[in-house]
Order: sequence, then C-alpha cells, then structure tokens
Amino acid sequence: MASTEDKKLGKDMAKYGAIGALVAIPVPFVGPIIGAAAGAGYAWYRSNKRKGGF
Repeated sequence: MASTEDKKLGKDMAKYGAIGALVAIPVPFVGPIIGAAAGAGYAWYRSNKRKGGF
C-alpha cells in the first residue's frame, strides 16, 4: 500500500504536469507532452527537496 508521501507526490505530479501541459500548448517547439514532463519533474524535485534528498 502506498504511503501518504507517495500519494502526495502523485497528486503534485498530476497537478504540475497538467499546468506544464497547458502552459506549453502555445509554445511552438515545446508542446504539451514535454511541458507535462517538465511539470511532473518539478513536482518530483520539490518532493525530494522536502525529504532532504538534495
């Protein structure tokens, strides 16, 4: 069973991924897929920073 930290990370990745995709739609060479990946990566980075991983 997933811990509460894993659930929070999943929610944050979905939220920031959606925001990244929406922001990247009008940008010509980025596109929504790369924007979503960047947003999810940002959420993962923040999660590791909170845990003391960085």
